[in-house]
Amino acid sequence: MAKDKTPVTPAIRLLKLAGIEFTPHLYQYEERGGTAVSARELGINEHHVIKTLVMEDEQHQPLIVLMHGDREVSTKELARRVGAKAIAPCNPEAALKHTGYLVGGTSPFATRKAMPVYMEASIAVLPTIYLNGGKRGFLISLAPGIVIDLLKPTLVEIGIKTT
Repeated sequence: MAKDKTPVTPAIRLLKLAGIEFTPHLYQYEERGGTAVSARELGINEHHVIKTLVMEDEQHQPLIVLMHGDREVSTKELARRVGAKAIAPCNPEAALKHTGYLVGGTSPFATRKAMPVYMEASIAVLPTIYLNGGKRGFLISLAPGIVIDLLKPTLVEIGIKTT
């Protein structure tokens, strides 16, 4: 892919400034298609596509969860893990306010507001993961160790297999 086709987003600026190597992947975005569409379009395993989910506790304090595309988050388990009474997904307007990214194009990198990051532990053992690059229809692939080094996530086991 030609370098000039890579969208310039806050996430991409941060990665380039930090000298991080990644591979850009553009695909045809489908509203409400989720990780199944990006995996299908790029010919990759949905388990390797990592969702960036913006959630909040009962005090409306936001946090980011990185989860396999083929798994859901146990919000009860996450709440226990973070010491909150409840955790729920942010509405799209709140997610945009916290991150600066539209839902469906949320990158965990270069968010508008610094937030704690929780990552499903099994993501760390994958050779390559695909994360949103900050725009709908745009993923980047990189080693999970890079994500761990940059974001310093808390590794958790809160994933639920989807049927």
